[in-house]
Amino acid sequence: MPAPSHPNPFAGWLRDHAAPLTHLDPEAPLDDLEPLRDLVGSARVVAIGENSHFITEFSQLRQRILRFLAERCGFTVLAFEYGFSEGFPLDAWAQGEGADDDLSAQLATAIPVGVEEPLRRLRRHNATAGMPIRFAGIDIPAAGGSLLPALAPVADYLRDIDPETLPAIEQAMRIAGSFAGASAASAAPAWTRLPTAEQDALSAILMRLLLRFRAVEVLYVSRGDRHSYDIALRRVEAACHADYGFRAMAGLYAGTGWTADTSARDVYMAGSVLWHLDRSGPGARIVLAAHNAHIQKTPVSFDGHLTGLPMGQHLHNRLGDDYVALALTSITGRTADMRPDENARFGFAIDDTALQPPEQGSIEAAFADAGLGLSIGDLRRAPREVPGPDRYRIQSAYLHTPILDAFDAVLTTPASTVADLES
Repeated sequence: MPAPSHPNPFAGWLRDHAAPLTHLDPEAPLDDLEPLRDLVGSARVVAIGENSHFITEFSQLRQRILRFLAERCGFTVLAFEYGFSEGFPLDAWAQGEGADDDLSAQLATAIPVGVEEPLRRLRRHNATAGMPIRFAGIDIPAAGGSLLPALAPVADYLRDIDPETLPAIEQAMRIAGSFAGASAASAAPAWTRLPTAEQDALSAILMRLLLRFRAVEVLYVSRGDRHSYDIALRRVEAACHADYGFRAMAGLYAGTGWTADTSARDVYMAGSVLWHLDRSGPGARIVLAAHNAHIQKTPVSFDGHLTGLPMGQHLHNRLGDDYVALALTSITGRTADMRPDENARFGFAIDDTALQPPEQGSIEAAFADAGLGLSIGDLRRAPREVPGPDRYRIQSAYLHTPILDAFDAVLTTPASTVADLES
């Protein structure tokens, strides 16, 4: 890469301290990732981000990091930005249940955020491993597109445990089914077209079910078992958070929303990570795959306005140094801009967009000015007297935040390409 045309003190530090990587191939040897060992230390949750979904190089690098953390650092759970409720059948498949071909059918309606290849690798690993690795979903159902993946198994649970509540949850499912989509991009606009009475009835039923679950916990557990109760309760909580999200998004787009109101999804995801951490046995360590904006440890702000408190901030506040956030980004190439389109399969179209040169003040510009390609920058070692970057790229835009506080490390690829989602 050419030398920078102007001095950048942080880029100078990065040039001297970043560790080069030699491979993107997920099957390549892992020795070049050894700098991660000291960076991760004894952390119980390590999050691996990406500045955009649907990028080939981020998927490849993330798979290599997953391998390294599982094979060399003893991580025991792979958690993904994927529905909490939907994650349980995927974990069963990863543990060896069913046929190899079953996975494609299970993922047929899910947004292709890169979970398939890690799951296939997990199944192969678990077939011979003495200590199998679990899979965990952490998100609200269908990325906010439908309450049904959470409510349907709750209805099955209540049919045995508390059948007198079935008319209520069946009414909730009927309303939820009337606007269900493949993601929040399609479901949220459909929710706004519901009669207000239907919107309010859905919220009221979900809150009543949630409070009943908590009020009669002892009764439910005595009629069933603790594990089933805990999962069912978490599914009801997922539906409540997703339902709240529809109201928050409607307020945001109408200009009447409350500050940081869309944070309901992120606090649910953070709670799900902790839920799995608490229930995965002594010594459990979680690798968490999600978008950079979800894993960062600082608030999300656009144009100086607080818009969200991300999952990573909640996890950092709860776990301290036991939470490590690794951001993935690229210097050049192309990105997948997501454009709302209710007629598209997932409620949005993906525009394969060329990236402009990195904006000055960004972490991408610092890597470019340092002349670095594929590499790891351990930001914890950066001198605080040298001003650090104050923004990073999200798709083709930028999110402003103090990078040295937001992430523990940034890994960059020289270029990025949009994956072929039709293959």
